[in-house]
Amino acid sequence: MNISICDDNADERGLIRQIVLDWSARSGVGVSIREYPSAEALLFSYADCPPDILLLDIEMPGLSGVGLAKKLRQDGNRLLQIIFITAYSDYIAEGYDVAAMHYLLKPVDREKLFSVLSRAVEKISDDGKRLILETPDETALVPICDIKFIEVIKNYVTVHADRDYTLKMPLKEIERSLDERFIRVGRSYTVNLYFITRVTRSEIFLRGGDSVPLPRGAYEKVNRAIINMKR
Repeated sequence: MNISICDDNADERGLIRQIVLDWSARSGVGVSIREYPSAEALLFSYADCPPDILLLDIEMPGLSGVGLAKKLRQDGNRLLQIIFITAYSDYIAEGYDVAAMHYLLKPVDREKLFSVLSRAVEKISDDGKRLILETPDETALVPICDIKFIEVIKNYVTVHADRDYTLKMPLKEIERSLDERFIRVGRSYTVNLYFITRVTRSEIFLRGGDSVPLPRGAYEKVNRAIINMKR
């Protein structure tokens, strides 16, 4: 795993680096670690060595951690696992727009970071999975991590990803290939939790501008799923 640590505090970087090395020794997952004192420094060398996992401070001089994460997502890197490490809990809501995997508060708890790193490795493996969709015109292999939501209209299912794929297939059959990041919302929609930016009592808003109606009584269920996803 290529792991990058971006924090303007050298002592914090050293502490996190040692925890990552200890996790690597315990888990048996080999790591290559790079450290950056600023978001700009990471961006400068990003193309030469893109990380699989980014351990990212939020409050830094110049470009913030959130600003860096937005730039990386805009460049199309959805597989990168971003773990925010911050001294402030006020920033948690910021992560919806950049699909941050987790937040850890400073000082970093060793065992919590161990757990989050292990889950990040699992998610990287899961994100490599693809869904085979056979439409009347083509057979498409769609990365599961790219699916925003799935919609049922009468006897047809539309998978909304990089583009829309409409096919005649039961929703349950597609759901068998999905994982815990997806949640059924009523009878007509299944939503990828990692694309959610905001939830109201009547609607789910997704990255990219899409939205899904929320049935009465489903608000708490979706909220619980989002909270559990961030742990």
